[in-house]
Amino acid sequence: MIQVSPPDEHGFLSHGISVDYTKAATQAAGTVVAEVNKQMPRTFGASFIHISQIDYFVETDRPLIEIAPSAISDEEKIIGNNVASLVPNKANLQLGIGSIPDAVLKFLRNKRDIGIYSEMFSDGVVDLYEAGVLTSKYENLHPGKFTANFLMGTRKLYDFVHNNPMVEMYPADHTNNILFAGQVNNLISINSAVQVDLFGQVCADTMGYQQYSGVGGQVDFVRAASISPGGKSIIALPSTAKNHSISRIVSKLDEGACVTTSRNDVHYVVTEFGIADLRGKTVKQRVEALIEIAHPDFRQELKNATLAIFGLDNFL
Repeated sequence: MIQVSPPDEHGFLSHGISVDYTKAATQAAGTVVAEVNKQMPRTFGASFIHISQIDYFVETDRPLIEIAPSAISDEEKIIGNNVASLVPNKANLQLGIGSIPDAVLKFLRNKRDIGIYSEMFSDGVVDLYEAGVLTSKYENLHPGKFTANFLMGTRKLYDFVHNNPMVEMYPADHTNNILFAGQVNNLISINSAVQVDLFGQVCADTMGYQQYSGVGGQVDFVRAASISPGGKSIIALPSTAKNHSISRIVSKLDEGACVTTSRNDVHYVVTEFGIADLRGKTVKQRVEALIEIAHPDFRQELKNATLAIFGLDNFL
């Protein structure tokens, strides 16, 4: 069961804002039922499906689900500014969803010729395009295009992508394939986390034993950025949670927490207190760099925990 745009004069419908797994599911299904929604945008790329591939049709005219941009806190603005300082002109961005990616986009207005090669994007991309910052001129895999496999935002975003040849949608096995994404020059992946431990291990999809979210494309794009010419991967997160009562930079991950991105893959970790570059660093250097970007209220606690864990009197 899929939702598609109305057909064009040649009988082709568009998967619209969700090509990610939908296209592969459609191709594998024995029976395809399509909701043909007059309000589904028509998108380009690998989005099209011919009317002959659909068994049953249900015509509708109803608004798509919308997610309004999150309110951006003061600390997230600082994080956004810190992340933006790592983004050069002519970079190509992979962005997640939420207030931190939105904050990053707000601090890119002085950049030039930024491109989008991402799993998804939302309303902030429209604002930056209208400001003349986004051109994808140097996105060498799909030159001049904003590439994604799904979109989530408001009607503003959906109107922007409708019949817009600058936006191309591809399935996840294309956008998230590191053999493709890794070819994109200056690929900057920007993702978030629940916790980061002092080794640099990233937990982004569980809270202890509880599943919090999906892994998404974080690992795919972290690894793609590592082989991209000029690429950088960035894990950005507030230094604390629960009204500043707990640190998100931790001596060890919570019991039951899963490692989303391994310490061997992590490059930059960013909080409102700075940037830790972990690539090529020893354990001692990683610990020092991560404590430096933790909230000041928790730094001594982290130092004490480090001494207890490693048993080294002068580790820090």
